[in-house]
Amino acid sequence: MDRHTAIVTGANRGIGRAVSRQLARLGMQVLMASRDRVAGEAAAAELSGDGLRVSAIELDVADADAVAACASALSARGIDVDVLVNNAGVFPNGDVLSASPTAFVEALNVNALGALWCARAWLPGMRARGYGRIVNLSTGYSAFSRGLDGPAPYSISKAALNAVTVKLAQVAGPGVLVNAVDPGWVRTRMGGADAPIDVEDAAADVVAAVCLPDEGVRGRLLRHGEAVDW
Repeated sequence: MDRHTAIVTGANRGIGRAVSRQLARLGMQVLMASRDRVAGEAAAAELSGDGLRVSAIELDVADADAVAACASALSARGIDVDVLVNNAGVFPNGDVLSASPTAFVEALNVNALGALWCARAWLPGMRARGYGRIVNLSTGYSAFSRGLDGPAPYSISKAALNAVTVKLAQVAGPGVLVNAVDPGWVRTRMGGADAPIDVEDAAADVVAAVCLPDEGVRGRLLRHGEAVDW
């Protein structure tokens, strides 16, 4: 896989940082995107210190213009993005009647539309080259099959992300796979210390989706490597 370049959003910590580490260990050049420039550079420096090919880029995925500008800047430098991991996310609380309007708007802007803006920026290049992988970080809280449990802004935004996944897969073209991954309840700052799943194990599920062969599944929700019902 060493010919590929990946962008991982929300890469300064948690699952994003672990995914960046694992992809770089496979020989990929990884662009670690984060909204917080200082935190992103610190995370990239840590991985670079281990001899991995990573670099930090500042990116607010909720800003469609900023995403488009980032894509243009990378293209001007001759950087083709072959893998996009849409990991950036927020976890606002509240139920469907009491959560603030701001909570719903922020969740949708980051968790769903942020992934869409990134895909719109880099999917066309993948289609033109006939190779690409887009992996969207979803959750069990997003699944209609499991009752859309969890805080309403979060579950609704992640259900919207699932819809984005399906629509992108429909237009991805040969050699380009778009899927969502539910890593489960993971021990991160978002998941908390009591979560049963180690961050490296969760990242491995994401990396497995990146490494699917061209004939692999597309437009599906994957949990521990298996396609499950939406």
